[in-house]
Amino acid sequence: MTTTLWAATVLVCLLMYVVLDGYDLGIGVATLFERDPVHRRHMLESVAVGWDGNETWLILLGVALWAGFPLAFGTILPHAYLPMIVVLFSLIVRGVSVEMASQAPPAPRWTTAFSVASLLAAFGQGFALGTLTSAVHVRGNVYTGSAFGAFSWFCVLSGLTVTAAYTALGYAYTKHKSSGRLRESAARRGAAATAVGGVLLVVLLFTVDATAAPLDLDSPGRAFAFAGLLLFAAGGGATSLVTFPARRQFRAADSLPLGGLVIATVSVFLALAVARYPVLVPPGLSVDSAAGPHATMVFILVGIGLNMPLVLAYNVFAHRAFAGKFHTELPGDEPPAAHGPLVTGATLMTTRDPGHAASLPAPLRVVLRLLAAVVWTVLGLLAYFVCQGMFGGYRQIHSQLLTTLGMIAIALTGGIAWIVDERRPHDDA
Repeated sequence: MTTTLWAATVLVCLLMYVVLDGYDLGIGVATLFERDPVHRRHMLESVAVGWDGNETWLILLGVALWAGFPLAFGTILPHAYLPMIVVLFSLIVRGVSVEMASQAPPAPRWTTAFSVASLLAAFGQGFALGTLTSAVHVRGNVYTGSAFGAFSWFCVLSGLTVTAAYTALGYAYTKHKSSGRLRESAARRGAAATAVGGVLLVVLLFTVDATAAPLDLDSPGRAFAFAGLLLFAAGGGATSLVTFPARRQFRAADSLPLGGLVIATVSVFLALAVARYPVLVPPGLSVDSAAGPHATMVFILVGIGLNMPLVLAYNVFAHRAFAGKFHTELPGDEPPAAHGPLVTGATLMTTRDPGHAASLPAPLRVVLRLLAAVVWTVLGLLAYFVCQGMFGGYRQIHSQLLTTLGMIAIALTGGIAWIVDERRPHDDA
């Protein structure tokens, strides 16, 4: 019973992350196709109000998988190390770019970094999911595969499918929140992204049986549930396709594409879970065999159970606090030049607290900022070495080279972010 409950917890965290962070990753991908800099800025600001809360579900997912199914966690992570490294670096760049693009004056290059990082994160997540369809080589509970052994054509197909699905979610959320020309553009491109995602999903479902993790539909009940969930997914996708081009501007009509895609996304993931349960990692690592000690699962389940409602409450509060549409047709079509986003009612505005900069002497602010940069750099390096010691002790081709390259990349990323932060305008003068 505890094992099943924990598996359900992992699935809930996964679904919440895919839906919530999926739409803001999709908005990032969509900005690559938007030529109007004002619209790109508004799309980025619509992400800025809640992206951090959305990504909290990824942390809960990692903790739930690590604590509840440590053997699965210890084999999945090295199996998908390279795409997950790309995902993590991309999420870091996204977080930095959202904050930097909101500075005054606006920074178009950070908006581009946000777009590219969103694309890499979306594709990397789909690619990592695709690696779970290849056999994981484990000997004595130790991963013995290589860093590139899990890569296949199916991983690329999975990455493209997830990217298209996230992009469709991003356009649906943009239509839900925007007005004017941006709304019309999101409606037109969202329908195309939904159609592309649907075609890729059909191809993926028809080809998954050619991998090392075919769908298990031998049981009539399992096959019926799988077919029913796919029917729900088809209905949600069809609803989005039909309602994306709708021209009536009221909340219910503009929310239908997003609602349909959420139903389709959740239904597809549930269908795949039904067809794969209880296998977590192919070819035969099941939920029961990968589960941790019962006492550990109960203890951590209490902590996860307490945190999930808090995170959900934060998500609800963030979306309700910034409810309403963003007015993208501002006077003069000038991009807002301000420190951060503020949405009141249905208008997108920005503001900076005039009293905050004068609260501390300028030299003290400089010292505190430098000290914070040093502390975060040290903590980041310590976290890397801890992770490397816990999860990087497996034999692998070129593992030392990958470790060295990873350390260099982390050091360069931290150094560049530090330098750029010091070069941007501050209120210390």
